[in-house]
Amino acid sequence: DVCSSDLPPGPRPFSPLTGDAAAHYNKKQQGGMKMNEVLRQLASRKSVRVYTGEPVTAEEKQVILQAAFDAPTAGCQQLYTIIDVTDQPLKERLADLCDHQPFIAAAPLVLVFLADCRRWEQCYRAAGLSPRDPGPGDLLLAAADACIAAQNAVTAAESLGIGSCYIGDVIEQCEEMREALALPPAVVPAAMVVFGRPTDQQKARRKPARLPAEYVVCENAYVDHTPEEHRAALNARAAADEKPAFDFDAWVRAFAARKYESGFSREMSRSAAVYLKDFEGWDR
Repeated sequence: DVCSSDLPPGPRPFSPLTGDAAAHYNKKQQGGMKMNEVLRQLASRKSVRVYTGEPVTAEEKQVILQAAFDAPTAGCQQLYTIIDVTDQPLKERLADLCDHQPFIAAAPLVLVFLADCRRWEQCYRAAGLSPRDPGPGDLLLAAADACIAAQNAVTAAESLGIGSCYIGDVIEQCEEMREALALPPAVVPAAMVVFGRPTDQQKARRKPARLPAEYVVCENAYVDHTPEEHRAALNARAAADEKPAFDFDAWVRAFAARKYESGFSREMSRSAAVYLKDFEGWDR
């Protein structure tokens, strides 16, 4: 059990489930509740990177965008701008900037969700105000708004039989991304999502298991996990993915080298630091 009963007194990880949380979620019943269509689609949705070539129709695009607009938003401000990338050379440019991933250029629908700290500032000025410069808190709020809208779009697309894939690499290559998308100061890419109808192979591909709930949910306060708990959680996920030969130490070392310590990860942090410079003078 990742949440051992012999933990010291005080806040501890939330542990409502036993076994694999993803498998639990995919059952037809959860705690006596019947699985409905929304829950079924949330449970089955996975990233799709290979498409049939069928277009996303104008009507489907409008439904997906409307779902994004209908997402929760701070103060009903919709602190985001969505770029609908229809120009094929631009798609190819974005595919190259985002770690050279050709499937981006092949997607029939590409949406870039921008954390927009500029539009409301301009609106205030249009009303004759002299607003302060946007600060880090404004950026965090706008990034949350943008990502919530993106997830609504993803969920709507799934309901239409249209797959999707988030592209976090849109945060990289700040200077070139700004040029490609004509981004002014205080407007930052939060996410890019590509959409298309999945091939049969993509439909049949198994969704990777998720980490146990007790590893990612804490009750009332944050709790650090012990080395044994980290090991148990990743072993549990590997077991749910039917990987009996999983080697925790070897896998974590390889994963850190491939992701956290990688060149693209460092480039993402470099670019993020450049974007953040626009938000340093808010209190002057």
